[in-house]
Amino acid sequence: MSFAAKGLLFEYGLSIPPLGLIFDFNPETISRSRTVTIKTGNAPGARLGYDFTTPLETPRAAQGVELQGEQLSVVILLDATEKMNDGNAIAGQFGVQPQIDTLRSMVEPKTQGPAGLQVLSSLGGGGARAFERQESASVLVFAWGLQFLPVFLTGVSQVESLHLPNLAPYRAEMTLSMQVIESNNPFFIAEKVRQTAMTALNVATGF
Repeated sequence: MSFAAKGLLFEYGLSIPPLGLIFDFNPETISRSRTVTIKTGNAPGARLGYDFTTPLETPRAAQGVELQGEQLSVVILLDATEKMNDGNAIAGQFGVQPQIDTLRSMVEPKTQGPAGLQVLSSLGGGGARAFERQESASVLVFAWGLQFLPVFLTGVSQVESLHLPNLAPYRAEMTLSMQVIESNNPFFIAEKVRQTAMTALNVATGF
């Protein structure tokens, strides 16, 4: 698998420690999916959609259609080989374990700490159960190419392939699962503006 692009995942918030990661990935591994749920009711003639005859009536035909959140997944590469060859002491001792633990921290619940900063609930500041009222998930930004998407990290899985003598991994492939945060936030609004501009270019160039 070729890893030819750079990506960035960082927490949009104030936390201890700050969470951010630059990584290599193959754009071909990005998977994006969106679904709709159709509930048209039991009205006569509306089993598969309400009646319409003109373009002005199509919103009525779409009654009961609910858009679901967009899901993303991507495979990224964490590799400390280059840093190790350059004599980086941290990479030489820990490999990519700091990067792996950063991703694990991104998916764990946070609670409010000193001065309003967010800290891992597992450090003892949260409740007995994950994501109780005083706990929250990290709001992250996934950036690559022209896109900056606000996301929740919903899953992290890893496959370690190379290890140091102390068994710390120095090469690992990570699969990240995310859900886009579709709300009135600056990153999602900018993404919709970008998407609209690209759609207009598509029309201008004759589809």
